Amino acid sequence: MTVTTQTLDPHTVIDPAILYFGTPVVLLTSVNPDGSSNIMPMSSAFWLGHTGVLGIGARSQTAANLQRNPDCVLNLPSVELVTEVDRLALTTGRRDVPPAKAGRGYAYEPDKFARAGLTALPSDTVAAARIAECPVNLEAHVVDSHPVGDGALMFEVHVDRVHVHEAIRMPGTDHRIDPDRWRPLIMSFQHFYGLGDRVHPSRLASIDEEFYR
Repeated sequence: MTVTTQTLDPHTVIDPAILYFGTPVVLLTSVNPDGSSNIMPMSSAFWLGHTGVLGIGARSQTAANLQRNPDCVLNLPSVELVTEVDRLALTTGRRDVPPAKAGRGYAYEPDKFARAGLTALPSDTVAAARIAECPVNLEAHVVDSHPVGDGALMFEVHVDRVHVHEAIRMPGTDHRIDPDRWRPLIMSFQHFYGLGDRVHPSRLASIDEEFYR
């Protein structure tokens, strides 16, 4: 006699409007037509090796900038910069604010560095400015883009140079970040969070990072 057991499915089917389950915040700087740098706070980003993939609204000033000039910097803020990042919410670098954004409360801001209280630094390999207060600056350039979804563009960028604050480097190494010192700002369903302590040893961490170079 065969006895079968049925496992109850603990899930419920839902249809959320967004799927932001938690990704690092990026302050993306790009070059405006007048040569100044625009800052766009975003979190639709991920990396594979030195390739980054960015999801950006097609009608944003940043999308227009990257289509005209491929230079950009992916500045990664720590949790300590949450106030500065939040000052950039509901701002746009477009003088002609798109109606959809205007309806959500967005307003034109020509100087986002001043608005956020951040400091611009020159980059080594691109025209876009770096942000001094961000512990990580990734100088990059666009290598490809294509439409995705409704009203968005996906940009593929190559990271050309990495700048980091000394405070997050792993002691005794030249090119490694200490994950116990690096505390990125995380966006999850429109809210800010930070990382907690390490929860468990990782078998993957037994592989030297240099094998991925």
